[in-house]
Amino acid sequence: MIMSWTKEEFRTYVLLFVAHCNYIETKEESEYIISTINEDLYNKIHTEIVMDADEEVKLLKVREYLEDNSYSENDKKLLLEDIKKVIFADGTVDVLEKKAYAFLKKILN
Repeated sequence: MIMSWTKEEFRTYVLLFVAHCNYIETKEESEYIISTINEDLYNKIHTEIVMDADEEVKLLKVREYLEDNSYSENDKKLLLEDIKKVIFADGTVDVLEKKAYAFLKKILN
């Protein structure tokens, strides 16, 4: 599966992946993500993430993008900060969100 995302599309996919990792995308998570991108991009990638119902497909897409594209250390650091903001947006952090963060941190480092 070849990912032809822009950096912003990839970032949006990852943030939506985190928002969906516990199967509940809260209003606060959505609002945070939309506050950092335009709504058209959010809607486009949101449709993609919903269609990618299988967790393995989502994770494979993220891994393949990182393998095929240069993503600087600073980009990785900023993305991890954004991931944390999505996770904490609704004021609670559950086990699935912690697990998703740990996995993404591992593949980004």
